[in-house]
Amino acid sequence: MGMLKEFKEFALKGNVVDLAIAVIIGAAFGAIVTSLVADVITPLILAPILEKAGLKNIEDLSWGAVKYGKFLSAVISFVIIAFVLFLLIKGMNSLKRKKEEPVAPAPPEYTLQERLLMEIRDSLKK
Repeated sequence: MGMLKEFKEFALKGNVVDLAIAVIIGAAFGAIVTSLVADVITPLILAPILEKAGLKNIEDLSWGAVKYGKFLSAVISFVIIAFVLFLLIKGMNSLKRKKEEPVAPAPPEYTLQERLLMEIRDSLKK
């Protein structure tokens, strides 16, 4: 029973639950990015090139017996995913910086007495 209790305490710690949520959200985000790359970006970029080569699918590319189309498709997908993630992280960092930038305090408003004293000081310096 002691081991079961320890496991329960471990599994219900905040870090483990946060990690589980991050994995689930990451998987969902991965599916969105994969769909974006496979269904939107890659066809837009590669459609004209494939039409000129007389191919319907990039995976049909081959050089003799070596079919390098799948590899090329994976490399292109990786580059596009990396670029999209770079833009996403760059945007998040810029938003974070905007929130963290301290607002410069406004100069204090001087009373009439303080302004007169500053004028006297300035005239004495001359």
